[in-house]
Amino acid sequence: MNDLVRQHTALGDSDLEWLHLLVSEWQLLSDLSFADLVLWVPTRDGTRYVSVAQMRPNTGPTSYQDDMVGHLVPRGRRPLLDAALDEGRIVREGDPEWREEVPVRVESIPVRREGRVLGVIARNTNLLTVRTPSRLELTYLQSASDLAQMIAAGTFPFPGQQVDMDASPRAGDGLLRLDADGVVQYASPNALSAYHRLGLAADLVGQHLGQITAELAPSRGPVDEALVKLASGYAPRETEVEGNGGVIQLRAIPLKPKGARIGSLVLLRDVTELRRRERELITKDATIREIHHRVKNNLQTVAALLRLQSRRMDSARGREALNEAVRRVGSIAIVHETLSQNLDERVEFDEIADRVIAMVAEISPGKVACRRTGRFGILDAEVATPLSMVLTEILQNALEHAFAPGEQGTVEVSAVRGDSRAADARLLITVQDDGRGLPAGFDPQKAGNLGLQIVRTLVEGELGGTFDMRPAPERGTRVVLDVPVSPQK
Repeated sequence: MNDLVRQHTALGDSDLEWLHLLVSEWQLLSDLSFADLVLWVPTRDGTRYVSVAQMRPNTGPTSYQDDMVGHLVPRGRRPLLDAALDEGRIVREGDPEWREEVPVRVESIPVRREGRVLGVIARNTNLLTVRTPSRLELTYLQSASDLAQMIAAGTFPFPGQQVDMDASPRAGDGLLRLDADGVVQYASPNALSAYHRLGLAADLVGQHLGQITAELAPSRGPVDEALVKLASGYAPRETEVEGNGGVIQLRAIPLKPKGARIGSLVLLRDVTELRRRERELITKDATIREIHHRVKNNLQTVAALLRLQSRRMDSARGREALNEAVRRVGSIAIVHETLSQNLDERVEFDEIADRVIAMVAEISPGKVACRRTGRFGILDAEVATPLSMVLTEILQNALEHAFAPGEQGTVEVSAVRGDSRAADARLLITVQDDGRGLPAGFDPQKAGNLGLQIVRTLVEGELGGTFDMRPAPERGTRVVLDVPVSPQK
């Protein structure tokens, strides 16, 4: 719509915003009218109309099989559009049109804003299935007529009240028609069922909706007074009411076809099951986060016990083995701590990698610089946990074996992620040091070092990737990991 309006018309940005506000609301007008709506706007030179938006009803058959948006029509071809635009009134004169052997009643509703007519809504009703209307249909049509008059007068839609069409109740979900005092004149079957879910035992018709709603809601005090006014339709508002184990969503629309409020429409939807499922998901998410938090705490306790045990050992090799175990446990604890702060089982691994690097760098403080380049991105938990252990082992191995005591050097961790949206996305990780290099005849696939055994097992077994360890091009050692990852959303 933005492109069509700016290309063909002289309307400004504020007028375009008004049309957007109208289009966000007009599904209601279409459903209440049982009619298709097409918004026509005069072109910049005034010789034609361009259709910038279209809506089909959920309550009846369509009058248009084709998409009308973008069509241009010369002025004079559709006299009802001309009359509505020039005279600023709703035009209903004329006989039905025949389209592909289907009779269609055409009406034109001017769209007014601040005294100016911006365009015209063509309301097209398929008359092929017309029958004697029920009370519900009569209420729909009367409400549609009131809304059409408000659009023609520039009082609907309501400024600052843009509606989410997907989240807001629709006419078919449940509809109440109130008089000026807030007393229910008509209640659709769905609306009555929703109030029965709240605990209402009587009929709604003849009841003051605000008072009945406040009695069914468990709150008391100032909230009740606001709820009475809202449910009575004095202002355009939305709210939810909960009582007797049920939850209904209410939306009030004051009706002012001639300037003064004659009553209101209240659209409502029973959202009890939706809210119940949302609460279950919130509870589940909270439980999962709490589990990760407790696992992290338990792992930290294990690490503390291992650290305490290492201090009591006389053997230097024993102390070093326990310290390595502390770092392995700590890397897993970092992942669980990150998972405890998320709503899903995916983590931003860059933060984890930085913390693992900082933790392992404590082996040789101030001598060897460790840094990261590139981005790991978001990884699933089942990838993040083993990958954090692998990274810990490789860094630990580099710091312990690549440099002599007191020697300075650098260890760099780089990550390159392929097409993040591809189904076969892969993550390439390189850990390179500028230390003494590998001993002659060293084979990383056969080395008996525990750390390398852990790396091989996790990379090839759990992650389904590949692991290679080779001399760096100039000096030192390069470790390359190629791991499949899930595509990022």
